[in-house]
Amino acid sequence: MPGVIAYVFFRKEWKKAWLLMLVAMLIDLDHLLATPIFDPNRCSINFHPLHTYWALGAYLLMLFFRKTRILGLGLVLHIMADAMDCFWMHVK
Repeated sequence: MPGVIAYVFFRKEWKKAWLLMLVAMLIDLDHLLATPIFDPNRCSINFHPLHTYWALGAYLLMLFFRKTRILGLGLVLHIMADAMDCFWMHVK
């Protein structure tokens, strides 16, 4: 998905945009702070430090600044994907 968004919305610099959105996936490193590191029945949202509502607020603010817009978009997309995962987890 980051590649498609990068190509459609940032065509002139799509490779840079794609790379920055992939770098945004590094926020999953905060999973290393949890015990156990992976729990298939745990929702990441508001559990891991970089997946909190406060962090999401900072990521949304990044969208308003030209230098951080692409990275912020990648972070917001990441949180949205995790939120969908939590939604499907609770629907089961």
